[in-house]
Amino acid sequence: MSKHRIDVSKLIVKPGSKARLASRPTSLSTRLNKADIQGLLDKTTQRLDQLQEVMYAEGRQRLLLVLQAMDAAGKDSTIRHVFGPVNPQGVRIVSFKAPVGEELTHDYLWRIHQQVPSRGRLVVFNRSHYEDVLIVRVKNLVPPEVWKRRYQQINDFERMLTEEGVTIVKAYLHISKAYQKKRLQRRLDNPDKHWKFNVEDLKERARWDAYRKAYEVALTRCSTPHAPWHVIPAEDRRLRDLAVATLLVKTLEGLKMKYPKPNFDPRKVKIV
Repeated sequence: MSKHRIDVSKLIVKPGSKARLASRPTSLSTRLNKADIQGLLDKTTQRLDQLQEVMYAEGRQRLLLVLQAMDAAGKDSTIRHVFGPVNPQGVRIVSFKAPVGEELTHDYLWRIHQQVPSRGRLVVFNRSHYEDVLIVRVKNLVPPEVWKRRYQQINDFERMLTEEGVTIVKAYLHISKAYQKKRLQRRLDNPDKHWKFNVEDLKERARWDAYRKAYEVALTRCSTPHAPWHVIPAEDRRLRDLAVATLLVKTLEGLKMKYPKPNFDPRKVKIV
């Protein structure tokens, strides 16, 4: 166990290996109780807030979190709980829907590239360029020869970003089909959650096996040394959030950031 209590290195899809989602747990095991987990989450997100401030002040590093998941896995909830305590000045959330208008006149990565973080910023992709090897593949929106070449294109794109100073963290929130049913049923049973229920989601659920296969291939083909994928067990909300927060803190601490030195001598400044 690390000082953050979760060894995120065990969640990585090692480059060159198969993701094998069926053999990966959908819930983390721990002896900690809910109160202890929440306490650790609070401390970890506070540390994340501190590191984000240093990154913003230094104005040199750029961090991109790519968040992908099956429907009802909790992407929005993860973002809310992990980044809720973080100063929004240096964080931006980008959600990618189906391309429209001018987006359709360009290549599929054009709109993605415009949203990558600038120096000193942290950007979260709530869904991402990976939809172009997921939903596009499952629904046959383009011929196979088109989406098959995109894996290498995505790897090249991400390598270019990292070579230009963007640190990429990729997290797949891993749930079971039974858990998805449970979450969708809760939305249907609760009138306050009806706005989150989309009948079209049931059509997507019917394609579960196809999506699982598409994800497994994408995680296998696109987990690289410069941008590896992490499979986050997501059926326990607190542990899911703690895992994502820990992964971000570990990554930011590895960047060895520092507050910039002042261009004056603070000892000689007097405020009257």
